[in-house]
Amino acid sequence: MAGVRELTSDGGVVVVGGGIAGSEAAWQIARRNIPVSLIEMRPCVKTPAHTTSGLAELVCSNSLGSDSFQNASGVLKEELRIYGSLIMRCAEAARIPAGSALAVERHRFSRLVSSYIERSPNICVVREEVRDIPRHRPCIIASGPLTSQRLARSIADLTGEDSLYFYDAVAPIVTLESCDMSRAFWGSRYGRGGDDYLNCPMTKEEYDRFYDSLVSARTVPLHEFEDMKVFEACMPVETLAKRGRETLAFGPLRPVGLKDPRTGERPYAVVQLRPENIGRSLLNLVGFQTRLAWDEQHRVFRMIPGLEKAEFVRYGVMHRNTFINSPRILLSTLQCQHDEGLFFAGQISGVEGYLESAASGLVAGINAARLVMGLPPFVFPKETIIGALCHYIANCLPESFQPMNANFGILPKLDTRQRKKARRLAIAARSLKIAHNFEKTFRCRLDQKL
Repeated sequence: MAGVRELTSDGGVVVVGGGIAGSEAAWQIARRNIPVSLIEMRPCVKTPAHTTSGLAELVCSNSLGSDSFQNASGVLKEELRIYGSLIMRCAEAARIPAGSALAVERHRFSRLVSSYIERSPNICVVREEVRDIPRHRPCIIASGPLTSQRLARSIADLTGEDSLYFYDAVAPIVTLESCDMSRAFWGSRYGRGGDDYLNCPMTKEEYDRFYDSLVSARTVPLHEFEDMKVFEACMPVETLAKRGRETLAFGPLRPVGLKDPRTGERPYAVVQLRPENIGRSLLNLVGFQTRLAWDEQHRVFRMIPGLEKAEFVRYGVMHRNTFINSPRILLSTLQCQHDEGLFFAGQISGVEGYLESAASGLVAGINAARLVMGLPPFVFPKETIIGALCHYIANCLPESFQPMNANFGILPKLDTRQRKKARRLAIAARSLKIAHNFEKTFRCRLDQKL
């Protein structure tokens, strides 16, 4: 590992992983005139999902989401532009027509990122497998959702076996404000735990309609490298339902210990939603991990009483995804709580999505550079999408932690009674104003140091 040994004397940074996050992190460090070793195992070690050895190869989709400021994805893109993101620069250059969404020609995109990285005089790209967490500090682990088994073993040894996950079994998340509170009510079975759950009660007729739609809905096929046996302990709700019409009513939807305040009676079945964050603005559908296609989730789960107009900030997924339990391990700066020189970025840190990975790489790269420069790390403002993502993965409830993508529900609320569209545009305006001001302060401080 020549690149790592060289950096030990150069005072630079080691970045493990040449995906979206690792490439962004390396760029942010290099543009501050600090040497970087960017270590990528491909093509020496192949993954079952990648087809090239290019840096920042997009695997699952060529879409980077909406450009509209009515969507958190659009605000995130603009924040990345403000902070000088390499990934956004290359995405714009490789853009193809896709309506209001930003989609790219994936091979051109990867070639552009690779070209910028490889031509940088401050970046040394090392092509080899990292089997253990490097001892050099600062070090950024951005190895992605397909982290090699040997490196995953080393991460597990560092973080603890129960803080590293190899598969996502994720239930959908909806916003509280989109739930119909005339149908739903707060409470726990038998009153144990207080008003910890939002309950959506069902009559027998409502349950039967929901059941029939659920068991006939279209599912997403697994990739070749994903094995359904790993999901046996967290069965997809549609698979569980196919074991019998009453399986859900006597399982995760059992209504015992609950009374519908509208009727004073026990419902036939009840769907419970658990708060996903401390502010209760986001709610997780308990027991609804699923392999349904996203449009089917939108259709079927809106049949649940109280969720007819539910806004989904994340749909359920079940797929291979190595990630750490970040609330137990990371600070909002993306540093490890007990090792300030070790950072995690990308999907392994608990963010979900390509641009979210770029954002985490940007934060980790900037803060690793600041560590080399003898400056304190930045905590990005929570009122921005990037800052809110970092705050979320470091501070949410560790017992129910799952990867999170950009959404307005993780941002502090605005004290406004505007309608949804106007409110979102106001939140976006606040986020971007704060991001612009933060970047100015940040740029000045760096210029003084350099």
